[in-house]
Amino acid sequence: MSDRELRKEAHDLDVTVWVGKSGIDAVVDELADQLEDRKLVKVKFLRAARGNTTTEQLAENLATAVDAELVEIRGHTAVYH
Repeated sequence: MSDRELRKEAHDLDVTVWVGKSGIDAVVDELADQLEDRKLVKVKFLRAARGNTTTEQLAENLATAVDAELVEIRGHTAVYH
């Protein structure tokens, strides 16, 4: 499936993982579990998680931590495959 098709499919997804002040370490297991059950998972990075870091950097770090593909970042929301 192409990235374009994945982005189109992700458009209607609800956010199921929120990254807050505990950071990405707190959601690694949850995201990994959800990716086993679903093709795509949408993650929202709350202001408390971002601090002095960009959403892009956090999203890439989380993708690496769960060995997932980062499909897209839009605003403070990322989609993983």
